[in-house]
Amino acid sequence: MSERALLMIPGPIEFEPSVLQAMGEKTRSHLDPVFIGAFGRALKRLREVFVAPTAQPFVIAGSGTLAMELAVANLCEPSDAALVVNTGYFSDRMAKMLERHGASVTQVRAPPGEVPPLDEVKKALAQRPFKLMTVTHVDTSTAVLAPVKQLAALAKEHGALCVVDGVCSVGGEALEQDGWGVDVALTASQKALGVPPGLAVLCAGPRALAAFRARKKPVASVYLDWSEWLPIHEAYEAGKAAYFATPAVNLISALEVSLGQLLAEGMAARVARHQKIAAAARSAWKALGLSMLPREDAAAHTLSALYYPPGVDTGLVKKIADEGVTVAGGLHPDLRAKYFRVGHMGATGPAELLTVVGAIERALKASGAKIELGAGVAAAQTTLG
Repeated sequence: MSERALLMIPGPIEFEPSVLQAMGEKTRSHLDPVFIGAFGRALKRLREVFVAPTAQPFVIAGSGTLAMELAVANLCEPSDAALVVNTGYFSDRMAKMLERHGASVTQVRAPPGEVPPLDEVKKALAQRPFKLMTVTHVDTSTAVLAPVKQLAALAKEHGALCVVDGVCSVGGEALEQDGWGVDVALTASQKALGVPPGLAVLCAGPRALAAFRARKKPVASVYLDWSEWLPIHEAYEAGKAAYFATPAVNLISALEVSLGQLLAEGMAARVARHQKIAAAARSAWKALGLSMLPREDAAAHTLSALYYPPGVDTGLVKKIADEGVTVAGGLHPDLRAKYFRVGHMGATGPAELLTVVGAIERALKASGAKIELGAGVAAAQTTLG
């Protein structure tokens, strides 16, 4: 067995060698013309990845949680009303942030593994004027995929800004920010964008920027304030040096490389590839008798969340690791010990998927599960064609 385990968690993921090469290059000054060019290209490419030609991209050193708070801090003022379409752990986190920033928060919830019905969201939006509505496109805790296009249309119909947490979706799931009427979409570098952890990425559309400029009071946090970052990003995109806080030079250089790969593949083709890999994974899970946490019609294509079969417990994750593949345990607090998660996004292809399926088969067998070795791999192979 290789000493290097295959990383198949829902972020960080396995990265392309050329991306890691860019990460490992000698660090340049953030005022170096070569870096200025790379940053400017990355910002332009983000508009293509988000399908958001009218949006302003922001790339700031930090995690996906920072990207979430960049949206909340700049759009939310005390006593603003916010609606959270809740599909799991990270929807809970968004609600917590909104409350910390003084918003009056209403939540439309669904049981774990499900999406709140659109008519319930519509009913909630009609109860009062909401400043914004938040949606977790793919909740990493439940692997639930929310219908962003339809939800964004409801928000617009009721005059609310639509904020989409795409941390586990952008670069792997279909998203057309401008066309769908999404006002803010955000993500992080370490998932389907294919770059090591450390970058918070956000695209703010015209309505979001207008709402920000209409604030009554400045943003309380200097680091989160779009006012500080906007002239920096405008300068870099124009090919000029600017400074507010030192950017993550090597990470941004790696981002520029990775975004180039995404766009060379083509966003439609990339989404289709993720869907094909997810379909093959689901075929494997069925062949092994593993039940998914989300309903199949609400399941993400970037990861799988799978219940442990009868007689198997959380020790399965360690047994899979012993087979050379790292997967993740459960995260949702109500179900943490009942399921595990497998990431299949970014550079993941058939070889990686078949490797993880084989490792899960062997670990299940070692755990006493009544399965047929090779059944999952064969099912996945058949779906892959």
